[in-house]
Amino acid sequence: MPSSKLNPELWVDRYADYLFNYTISRVNDPVMAEDLVQETFLAGLRSAKGFKGDASERTWLIAILKRKIIDYYRKNNSAKGKAEVKINFSNNEDEGDWLEEKVADQFDITAEDAMENEELALIIEDCLSKLPPKQAAVFRMKTIQGMETEDICKELKITPSNLWVIIHRARTSLMSCLEENWF
Repeated sequence: MPSSKLNPELWVDRYADYLFNYTISRVNDPVMAEDLVQETFLAGLRSAKGFKGDASERTWLIAILKRKIIDYYRKNNSAKGKAEVKINFSNNEDEGDWLEEKVADQFDITAEDAMENEELALIIEDCLSKLPPKQAAVFRMKTIQGMETEDICKELKITPSNLWVIIHRARTSLMSCLEENWF
């Protein structure tokens, strides 16, 4: 049962490593990851009066961190003159882990994490249902089912380059939808 009392003096010892690992997998920059974790702790201190105890301290800090990561990408993308927010979860587009990076640490699942994963799955399904059918099918086959590029191309009669364009468009649309409905 979550406590309505925060223990900021223990945050670094209890949560810094977890929050850093969560962040580094999303920003791919150790210095920036450290900065975002520090900003999260500062924001937590500033908004501690608003903590109601409905979630654990860690879950509450992760929610703050998610907003910090989004703000980081918004700032970077607006500085580059881009109209949309794109989060690169991996250096390699060929890896099918984009979706998997969005869920909580599978080795440290709490009740809050399990509920968050269920909610995320429902939102992802809702967002997938809003995609054009071909985009949704390609995304499901590649990212969720883990099918090989060659097999998907044969089944849908598309070229590999067309597949990657479709995947990119699906990810961009899904990210926008997730930002509106999840973050």
